[in-house]
Amino acid sequence: MASPAPTRKEDTGFIMFERAFRPFFPGAALFAAIAIPLWILSLDTDMETPSGFSPRDYHVHEMIFGYLGAVLAGFLFTAMPNWTGQPALAGTRLALLSALWLAGRVAIFTSASWPTAAAVIDAGFLLTVSTLAWKDVLTGGSARHMPVCLLVSLLAIVNITYHYALLQGADTAVVERSALAIIAVLISLIGGRVVPNFSGNWMKKNNISPLPSPFSSFDIAVLIAIIITLTSWIIIPEASLTGYLFSVAFLAQALRLLRWRGWQTTAEPLVLILHIGYLWLVLWFGLTGLAILSPDLFSVTSALHALTAGAIGTMTMAIMTRAILGHSGRKLSAGPTTRIIYALIIAGTLVRVFAQSFSLDFMVATAISGTLWSSGFLLFALTYGSYCLSRKKPS
Repeated sequence: MASPAPTRKEDTGFIMFERAFRPFFPGAALFAAIAIPLWILSLDTDMETPSGFSPRDYHVHEMIFGYLGAVLAGFLFTAMPNWTGQPALAGTRLALLSALWLAGRVAIFTSASWPTAAAVIDAGFLLTVSTLAWKDVLTGGSARHMPVCLLVSLLAIVNITYHYALLQGADTAVVERSALAIIAVLISLIGGRVVPNFSGNWMKKNNISPLPSPFSSFDIAVLIAIIITLTSWIIIPEASLTGYLFSVAFLAQALRLLRWRGWQTTAEPLVLILHIGYLWLVLWFGLTGLAILSPDLFSVTSALHALTAGAIGTMTMAIMTRAILGHSGRKLSAGPTTRIIYALIIAGTLVRVFAQSFSLDFMVATAISGTLWSSGFLLFALTYGSYCLSRKKPS
């Protein structure tokens, strides 16, 4: 068993600020559960909000930098003590970081009356997360985790660029693709560690073999391939070259996923969901390649939701449920409620990605998928939020 992570004296305060997963995971999920229905209402009605962002820009920014920003903070500062041996971010410091994230959400929602100040407040969160992460990694001498810090820093810079483009009235398409490319690399990098590791641990416990292939030179080659593909996508998104690169990356990612032997984990949804989350990333590469090379067969927008609603939504939920169960002393197994959460998110994503293929009306499909997806996150926030208010049981 791993030794307990170092803690600061502040850890003895309010339980919600003992570890980063406690405020950030339920908070991110609750925000997603509220933001998606609000966005759908703004599309379907004449409802006005005090935000200076258009409904589309609000949806894009807040799901990428708002929701995912909180999940990244919760994940990073929960994992950091094990990665670096440094004390866990807790107490007053964690409370202030949580307040900064919440201030960013309020600032963006009310940004019409103070756009520049709102941008500064929001941008401050990811910059702070990046700075704290670098501090722990450098102090702890954990060089193997520097790529994660680099990607979070790049995401923080892209967020600033996004705000600048909006304030200048410039097109944000390149900025959005840059943010999504960074996230795709993050999922590939982190997923390449946690999916085979957690799967392998469960298989060993249940005497299942062969085990998933460990991280190797093959995984490095896949990461290089997807970075090349995503760079092309950022610069020349509609070029045939980009479509072909996505097709090659799809095959490489599919082979990588197969090496983790996810079909051997069907008895435990808590493990299987990691493979499903990564499968959405694989499908995004394949569907995007198809959409670029044969736009009459599939749309880029539909394909994109395999990454956003699918890979991001499912993978973050997989990490959040597992982390909270483990850190609150509960059994690492998906009970009925957790299975319903997973099913709602998967169903919502399927409707959104493949609605066009079945000629569903856009607003009808958006309403159905949004309701399913956000219901899963609301159920998670209510159920797992209560878990975050209980202390870990003695081992």
